[in-house]
Amino acid sequence: MVFLVQGLSPCSIKSIDGRVIQLSKLCIVKIMSSNLTVSTLILTLSEFRGIMKRMKTQNLPADHRAYHHGNLSLALLDAAEDELNEFGIEGFSLRGVAKRAGVSHAAPAHHFGDANGLLTALAARGFEQFIQRQRDFRLRAPTDARAQLAASGVGYVVFALEKPAIFRLMFSSDRPDFDDPDLQKIAESAFEELVEHVRGVTEDQGSPKKDGAMMLDVAAAWAVAHGLADLLVAGRLNTLGSLAPRTRDRRLAAIIARAIP
Repeated sequence: MVFLVQGLSPCSIKSIDGRVIQLSKLCIVKIMSSNLTVSTLILTLSEFRGIMKRMKTQNLPADHRAYHHGNLSLALLDAAEDELNEFGIEGFSLRGVAKRAGVSHAAPAHHFGDANGLLTALAARGFEQFIQRQRDFRLRAPTDARAQLAASGVGYVVFALEKPAIFRLMFSSDRPDFDDPDLQKIAESAFEELVEHVRGVTEDQGSPKKDGAMMLDVAAAWAVAHGLADLLVAGRLNTLGSLAPRTRDRRLAAIIARAIP
């Protein structure tokens, strides 16, 4: 397609290929198509600029059109979380993610390999958010070791309530690949934070992998927080789940404190 532009007063604009075209505030534009059909339009300069901009965008690859100014991997992870929230793990598909992100069907596979690869990356991001949520609650809690451990437990439960689909992906699904280095590293970091805060209470410096008593203390703290999270996400414990968030969180801290060694 060729544009033949006749300006009615001096002005200029850059074309798609960088050439400067003399235009005007009001211009006559003749459009010659590939079959030599000529159409004539009278446009304002802003209208012509709009047409040129749209044509330039349409000539770009779909992925570039949608995210040429951003991070496509991050956009795909956001779309994947939305897809997971709506359809669950059973209904999760790369095609659905691509549609939500406004990119080609091949884009998610190009970045993550397959659906399990994308779910693995989503689980890794979930663990990062999970760790941060526990830190958020510790920052608001008293600094003694018992209060810090209880606050971590509350953050654990609140994360599950805020992101139930991600929580289930992280702890109840075999779709993520826990041999993936990134997921393995962040999941181990989450466990190590739990171990450190249990140590702060028990003052036991042993390794839970070697010290049976230490492992029991870690398992007890983990089981209480995870059990509360799982019950509340499932809609159980309504007498607790139906409370206002601040009241609920105080009750959660009290329950968790009872199980601290």
